[in-house]
Amino acid sequence: MTTENDYFQTFCNISLAFGTVATVDELLQLIVQSATETMNGKAACLFLADQKQNVFVPKAKFGLSDKYMHANPITAKKLVSALQETGFFMFEDATTDPRLENHEAKKEEGIASILTVEVKVGGHLIGILSLYTADQRKFTEQEVVFMKALASNGGIAIKKARLLERIEKNSVLFLELASAINSSLDIKEVLRSMSEKSCNAFGMKGVVIRLLNEDTNALEMVASHGLSEAFLSKGFVLVEKSVTEALQGKIVVIEDVSKEKRLQYPKETKEEGINSMVCVPIRSREKIIGVMRLYSSCIRKYPQDFITIMEAIAHTGALAIQNASMYLALKEDKKSLEEDIWSHRLYF
Repeated sequence: MTTENDYFQTFCNISLAFGTVATVDELLQLIVQSATETMNGKAACLFLADQKQNVFVPKAKFGLSDKYMHANPITAKKLVSALQETGFFMFEDATTDPRLENHEAKKEEGIASILTVEVKVGGHLIGILSLYTADQRKFTEQEVVFMKALASNGGIAIKKARLLERIEKNSVLFLELASAINSSLDIKEVLRSMSEKSCNAFGMKGVVIRLLNEDTNALEMVASHGLSEAFLSKGFVLVEKSVTEALQGKIVVIEDVSKEKRLQYPKETKEEGINSMVCVPIRSREKIIGVMRLYSSCIRKYPQDFITIMEAIAHTGALAIQNASMYLALKEDKKSLEEDIWSHRLYF
């Protein structure tokens, strides 16, 4: 039987590892190994949710064969909704429980019972941690709490790794955008590059940049990436029928477009496979001159640092537009000055 001292020693080891292991993968590997050994299990695995494919994919495992891991993936949607109610699942007989699939694969692997708990980051479920045993057993409340605590440590490690990854991506993205602005006065090319790089850096389905035509009161597309021609040519995007908050200087986040009533083209949005979006205003000084829309193929939540970086990127685009406008104005002034000087030369 596992003692409180065993739990304590496990958490001491994991706490020390936070400051000493080289990578998050090594830390997650320690967590699944510690779960298996401390709870006298057969194996353990930490899965992360793949929102695009609606499945959980293994991130770290201990004690499971490759053959078993290559069995049918765990469907995310059904499991997530159930986990949100209790925070854990207990399967005393994993080879017959109707809530589980692949019973024969579990028999071949020698799995009898499974305990599954949620892995959260910032209050959002991002994965699961599962413990497998060779003998059927009922898990105690203390064991469930211990597994949840291990999963929490895994969530902290993943959050830290993702934050560092985003910081690195953001730094590279800003460097590339700054280079694009400095290397070209072709505003359409700069905005096209901005839409492409933003789309790729943040794993979005597509990005569209539209500028406001005050004469027609429409948002005219000037750059896009990742979206079909049919979606892009769906029709005029009118200010009064668009997400008006963005044109008032607010960032609009729509986590699930199926629940959004303000979209001008809901049918076309659904057909394009868009499930969430972020609309960022493009501000030139105190005036909103357009919007940058980022589309995702999955329902997702957007952390505050994502919102902040997108606001900064939109501001960078506005600076590029200002630079191009100033260049054209100076070019026109230079031409007028030359013509004026030439007219005065006629007197000589």
